[in-house]
Amino acid sequence: MKHPFAELIGFTVTLNDDNSSFCSVDATDKLLNPQNVVHGGVMYALADSGMGAAIYPSLVDDELCATIEIKICYFSAVRNGTIDCTTKLKHRAKTWAYLESEITNDGNLIAKATGTYSIFRPRNDARQ
Repeated sequence: MKHPFAELIGFTVTLNDDNSSFCSVDATDKLLNPQNVVHGGVMYALADSGMGAAIYPSLVDDELCATIEIKICYFSAVRNGTIDCTTKLKHRAKTWAYLESEITNDGNLIAKATGTYSIFRPRNDARQ
């Protein structure tokens, strides 16, 4: 699956057939904030992309998904190493889905996120 934003940030996204996903990025200097730790937005982006990827296998026909909300709790700062995000689709309804992500740095839990996504079909009118 082509994912230009993931390529820009430098992370990989893997879809699994069991409605889960795995994302990973190496903590590089370009991802640091002014305090010399990885910017929290990197972990958020991993969770957001991982959640979308975990929903993807459940979409049918022309369905699309979009983030409604994500809550993330950060437990520890990251300065180096590899950041991994494992996401699982926990509930899929007709028009929404709920997901959970665990984010680790070299095996240590550093953040958890939950998210709700809208599932919809694109409109076929000029207002899009």
